[in-house]
Amino acid sequence: MNDVVRLQPASILSRLIGWLDAVPYGLLALPLRLAVATVFWRSGLTKLADWNAALFLFENDYQLPLLPPVLAALMAVTVELTTPPLLVLGLLTRPVAAVLLGMTLVIQVLVYPTAWPTHIQWAAMLLVLLCRGAGQVSADHWLARWWLSRSEIGAPAAVRAPR
Repeated sequence: MNDVVRLQPASILSRLIGWLDAVPYGLLALPLRLAVATVFWRSGLTKLADWNAALFLFENDYQLPLLPPVLAALMAVTVELTTPPLLVLGLLTRPVAAVLLGMTLVIQVLVYPTAWPTHIQWAAMLLVLLCRGAGQVSADHWLARWWLSRSEIGAPAAVRAPR
């Protein structure tokens, strides 16, 4: 008798899909957070490196409606330098993703409308983070666990969160 087990292509594919399905969301969310954070962080550092050039762009090229160019530049650099560290830590991930998604939409519609292939990638990553959160490898997750354990102290068994 032949002791060699023959693997069928369907069996191999089924095992592969099962293995991929088992990857925890937290491991998938981490590179999304890092990728988006890197894009906005670098943009903020570029503005700071040559503030006069940044102001020139906001005054002449970007021309956002309703906002004076200096205010728009300050708002942009503030968002670009404060939100990436929060994303890396996974702190306030959903609100940060909402802010950056809004900024991405403004950039797409008002500043670089032909850059949609890049912006749709940012938007896709941000939508995942907005809808699913930072995952288990995050400050959000640890704070939620702490908050739930704290709120259960002294609570009757009927109102405690299931484990």
